[in-house]
Amino acid sequence: MERWLGPWSEYSYALLRIVAGLLYLSHATQKLFGFPGGHAVVGNRLLQTAGVIELVAGFLIVLGLYTTYAAFLASGEMAAAYFTVHIWNSFWPIVNRGELAVLFCFIFLFIASRGAGPLSLDRLWR
Repeated sequence: MERWLGPWSEYSYALLRIVAGLLYLSHATQKLFGFPGGHAVVGNRLLQTAGVIELVAGFLIVLGLYTTYAAFLASGEMAAAYFTVHIWNSFWPIVNRGELAVLFCFIFLFIASRGAGPLSLDRLWR
């Protein structure tokens, strides 16, 4: 079967990068500022540090700026989140509610290996 969306693959990759970055960024704003919904994490240095990493890396990933570094850092943070928080409840991500951490980890690892792509400041400056 012919890839009928093939000509748009670079732009769909950019859309994946931007949407993943925005979703990751929303986790940061929820942890740090209690927005959207929920409440800010107070008194837990580990979660506050995670929120700062998510804020900076998410913003850079959305913009496509220093994308490979930001995505690699975000991937590592998600792996650490899975193995420090979720794995203790069950081995299976669907049971321990860690499927989002696993998915973010591998999406960001893919972005780190592929680069920013089109619609990015990295590409604009190159």
